Amino acid sequence: MRLAGKVAIVTGTAQGLGRQFCLKLAAEGARVVAADINLAGAEETARLTREAGLECFAVKADVTRESDTLEMAEKVLASFGKIDILVNNAAVYDGLERKPFYEIAPGEFDRVLAVNVKGIWLSAKAVYPAMKLQGKGKIINISSETAFTGSHGFVHYVASKGGVVALTRALAREAGRDNICVNSVAPGFTATEASAHLSSLDSYDVSRNCVRRLGQPEDLLGIVVFLASDESDFITGQTILVNGGREMR
Repeated sequence: MRLAGKVAIVTGTAQGLGRQFCLKLAAEGARVVAADINLAGAEETARLTREAGLECFAVKADVTRESDTLEMAEKVLASFGKIDILVNNAAVYDGLERKPFYEIAPGEFDRVLAVNVKGIWLSAKAVYPAMKLQGKGKIINISSETAFTGSHGFVHYVASKGGVVALTRALAREAGRDNICVNSVAPGFTATEASAHLSSLDSYDVSRNCVRRLGQPEDLLGIVVFLASDESDFITGQTILVNGGREMR
């Protein structure tokens, strides 16, 4: 198992990709903490993980609140004594409606940026002291292909995911001296519950993809495990697109 003995926090775990990340990291040997503002959803993820014979517990955390992210880190340290991996998956995506940039309310714009960018910064800030003390850590931020392509009617989401790419690079510059690697994964359109609420999965046009199919959650699991593992110890500041070749960088 590639993550045996590691301790991982995953944010945004009530459903979708976050749940799948928890299951996969635990299957690779990590002790996993499922964090979400929706505690019931995080607890369901933890239950499913434990039913598979793996180790996971849930914590409630609003990643836009520094007190919550600090408490999240404190609970993990109290239980396991260290934090090796942080997967910043929490994001506002489900429930967003496409609309022209000039019709988006300032409050909605602020909310998307607060969760999708500020939440990553606060979570990284919360785990950094422990990672620095132990002399190693892996932070993986979930961005989006839309940061490179734009997406009509989604300016707040696109701006936030572009911010994730930039934040990843800045964090990598500062944290590298402490042997902490910070990278980003940018999925293309992926078949999740949230995506199904935004667009029909059956009619999504995959003709621009080199691999002519819709992305699935499992397509993202391997790269997240790799970036969380010791195999990626000399990779930092990078954003890796997982999109079937729809967009190449």
